[in-house]
Amino acid sequence: MSMNNAPNVFLDPNANRFQVNIINEDHDNNETTQEDEGSDPPHYEETSFTDETHNRLRISYRPGKRELYDNFRQNGEKTEASLHPYDTHSKMYYLQTFGHNTMDPVPKIDYYRNTGSVSGNKINRPSLLEIHEQLAKNIAVSTGSVERVANGESTAGDETAVSKEEENKTGFVKFGWVKGVLVRCMLNIWGVMLFIRLSWIVGQAGIGLGVIIILLATMVTSITGLSTSAIATNGFVRGGGAYYLISRSLGPEFGGSIGLIFAFANAVAVAMYVVGFAETVVELLKESDTLMVDESNDIRIIGTITVVCLLGISVAGMEWEAKAQVILLIVLLIAIANFFIGTVIPTNTEKKARGFFNYQASIFAENFGPDFRSGEGFFSVFAIFFPAATGILAGANISGDLKDPQTAIPQGTMLAIVITTIAYIAVAICAASCVVRDATGNVNDTIVPGMSCNGSSACGLGYDFSRCASQPCDYGLMNNFQVMSMVSGFGPLITAGIFSATLSSALASLVSAPKVFQALCKDNVYKGLEFFAKGYGKNNEPIRGYVLTFVIAMAFILIAELNTIAPIISNFFLASYALINFSCFHASYAKSPGWRPAFRYYNMWVSLFGALLCCGVMFVINWWAALITYAIELFLYIYVTYKKPEVNWGSSTQALYFVNALDSALALTTVEEHVKNFRPQCLALTGAPMVRPALLDITHAFTKNNGLCICCEVYTGPRKLCVKEMNSGMEKKQAWLTKNKRKAFYAAVAADSFRDGVKSLLQASGLGRMKPNTLVVGFKKDWRSAPATQVENYVGIIHDAFDFELGVIIIRISQGFDISQVLQVQEELEKLEQERLALEATIKENDFEEGKRGICGFFKKASTLNISKHETKKESSINTIQSMHVGEFNQRLLEASTQFKKKQGKGTIDIWWLFDDGGLTILIPYILTIRKKWKNCKLRIFTGGKVNRIEEEKLVMASLLSKFRIKFADINIICDINIKPNKESWKFFEEMIEPFRLHESCKDMTTAEKLKRETPWKITDAELEACKEKSYRQVRLNELLQEHSRAANLIVLSLPVARKGAVSDYLYMAWLEILSKNLPPVLMVRGNHKNVLTFYS
Repeated sequence: MSMNNAPNVFLDPNANRFQVNIINEDHDNNETTQEDEGSDPPHYEETSFTDETHNRLRISYRPGKRELYDNFRQNGEKTEASLHPYDTHSKMYYLQTFGHNTMDPVPKIDYYRNTGSVSGNKINRPSLLEIHEQLAKNIAVSTGSVERVANGESTAGDETAVSKEEENKTGFVKFGWVKGVLVRCMLNIWGVMLFIRLSWIVGQAGIGLGVIIILLATMVTSITGLSTSAIATNGFVRGGGAYYLISRSLGPEFGGSIGLIFAFANAVAVAMYVVGFAETVVELLKESDTLMVDESNDIRIIGTITVVCLLGISVAGMEWEAKAQVILLIVLLIAIANFFIGTVIPTNTEKKARGFFNYQASIFAENFGPDFRSGEGFFSVFAIFFPAATGILAGANISGDLKDPQTAIPQGTMLAIVITTIAYIAVAICAASCVVRDATGNVNDTIVPGMSCNGSSACGLGYDFSRCASQPCDYGLMNNFQVMSMVSGFGPLITAGIFSATLSSALASLVSAPKVFQALCKDNVYKGLEFFAKGYGKNNEPIRGYVLTFVIAMAFILIAELNTIAPIISNFFLASYALINFSCFHASYAKSPGWRPAFRYYNMWVSLFGALLCCGVMFVINWWAALITYAIELFLYIYVTYKKPEVNWGSSTQALYFVNALDSALALTTVEEHVKNFRPQCLALTGAPMVRPALLDITHAFTKNNGLCICCEVYTGPRKLCVKEMNSGMEKKQAWLTKNKRKAFYAAVAADSFRDGVKSLLQASGLGRMKPNTLVVGFKKDWRSAPATQVENYVGIIHDAFDFELGVIIIRISQGFDISQVLQVQEELEKLEQERLALEATIKENDFEEGKRGICGFFKKASTLNISKHETKKESSINTIQSMHVGEFNQRLLEASTQFKKKQGKGTIDIWWLFDDGGLTILIPYILTIRKKWKNCKLRIFTGGKVNRIEEEKLVMASLLSKFRIKFADINIICDINIKPNKESWKFFEEMIEPFRLHESCKDMTTAEKLKRETPWKITDAELEACKEKSYRQVRLNELLQEHSRAANLIVLSLPVARKGAVSDYLYMAWLEILSKNLPPVLMVRGNHKNVLTFYS
């Protein structure tokens, strides 16, 4: 091996021993470069890969760069790799690691990326095969196999193509945790409730219960925030927010259902916030008597103009939207500060008449307790306040636009919850400490000397508002929604704050809905929504999603009546919170090694409590809206479960399946076997399951929902090729079983011989109590023409099964089971059909292009005609080939391969229970009759007996079957089993075994001994004579089967057992051949002579 490296491969003179060089294997260049070794101990820093040349890769750890390493530890990935250290497209590369040449690479983050990663290129490490196998210079090294599904990527939606497209674009606008999460969450949480409802809430509940209401709502959002932080830091987060977090944790069923209603809720929330803004504007117009039409229509007009403006900001790009959010936040903060400043500005007579007296201890004490009125209570007031606490997912919803979602989402979300909660509590306490509950607004309602007072705090401050107890008043915490405007230093700023709160929430929802919906459509969970997955511009903006959101928002704005839909939307958000909490709990409970969130401040039981709390709050807010939400979510869940999207995200649901299966398997090992719980657990030698479908179908018929079925394949030949072929086909064949709804497992082994492979399967298959107890094998039709070793192996596996105390079922159908030739022809036809469709598509494209050229296309008509002629010729040739292949099809073989899939008509299953094997011969057909496809078949029992005891033996058999509770149509006692068969039948048997006889009695002893040594598998005269009676019985049984069971749907027959060393392989095969020849499908069954039936309860 030669090494072709640039002479200055080590640019750093201080390079140490931990050095990696790429070595290009080039047999035309004999230059060799040795590694420089430094004597200093290594100093560890961030791994850096240079792109100065494609022929070298340098990893160095130098002193003085420790901060880079620390930064790398904190942020997870900071390297920028432009060179693949293992590139196999053109030449073979090796690495020089730790001072010697090897293909083993050092750990690097790019090996662990998903295929379509936006943050960097995925690099394929050398496969284990490439490292383990002997190195051959003339063998091209294949790229390490990477399964997208195993890496947690969806096979649907083509994320790779989209991600690559995004990666090639420049000028990404990515937000940090402040602008991307904190600002958005604060704006979304602070809504109009802060300005026009919080004073009423604290008036009803009092300061004490009011703070509890705020803290209870904060508890729900805080627990959800902790759960969101845990999930968001358990791996790279892409766009999609709540949908992405839930779907990747709980799977597409939960994610798909909640994603759709969450996106819809955000779209309708745009309308809610815009209508709230429009109502405020209309109130101002009303005060100045400048209404355009009337109140309702003015709301529609202003709402339409507003949502169009917001759409323009959103479509302009996330950067403009973020700038608008910052401006709105500044206005909102000024408005809040304006309120606090107003509380300390000395009040005037007008404000006192309206109940504002600055900070007063007496007002604080009076307003501390609750004073629920108009049928309100704690939970009804809580239901009104809770929507003000929502909006914590505003930052997570644009996760795809964040620089570092794993850091930004926890920091921004939790800090926003803390800040907004403090603001809510502070505003509530300040308002309730300055303003009384009821005030008349009349400056003349002062207390004069000698006037009695009701003892309220207003009385102590010189005002008499006692008449508010008997008649309604317009001012005070309980009556005036504009308390904050009254208290503030400058009232119009509060109006500006209301505008800011509504517009910012509307803008956040207008951005969130399309982003979530786009992520949902990219995953292709709902097949008809791929249209909305496309993004535009440098930030992959979901323009189509914006338009859809705009249409939905406009529809609800034009309705202008959102009092009914508002509770449903709140419940939609709460359902999302509940599932996020449950996702965190479920992932922790499943104990998957892949659940390693960097955010540690969470607890699985707290998350579960948060999920239950969200569900409870849903019913508190509005019970019928909660029921509607659950009904919609259940419907979507069932729909997605039924459609089964082809995605694999490594969800915690999958992890829990494994945990439950493992626990059940371990628990099963402690349960002692009992005959009442016996069920056939079959190891079926189907080979590839699609090659022998009929063998799988009949086995599946008596194992489905009842027992274990393992489809087994044995690979023989050169071990390297066998193992490679076996590994590459495992998932494909198991997927075929799943796709065809066969409840079976696929197992394969590579062995030196077929018998050795089956022997391994017989011993090692299964898990705990779920181990095979019955071997199912198809009858070897070609035993007479097959090599002797194949026959020996075939009979040998039957002996091995009996040795391992397994039952054996040999199944024979007239056409045989193997349809591999048919599958090959079908594959060829499919390729031809694909070629034809591709040709048609090309011609249509050419026609379209010609049509687009207008008049110029007329002059190209001749070439189009030529293409059409070519198409006709190609089509006719395809049709000729197709008809030729169809003529070659063995139609009967195809029909035979599907005969057990069809529902069996009225008929019989004839059971020839000649030998007691523990009951397996009778149990298998009974199980078949309880299946839908075989339920029209009656059981007929045939057994041997004596001529003079026919009736007695019938009664004995009937009694036995009735005790086993097995229904039967008829019992037949066969008395002439042991008589000799007719001459024609016996002659056929003798002719069949003639090629395999030794005829040693006709030869001298020396020749006979030599023949025995050379052909030990042949049937000797002594053996044939010793087994003559048994041979007579098999031939005679076939005559009886032809006589009694020729019209049966299925024959189940006691399998004869060949004594080891006494019956040769070919004689045994001849018995099986003559026994089952020219009959309907035959199951030759022999149990392991242990009871599988009992009549005890």
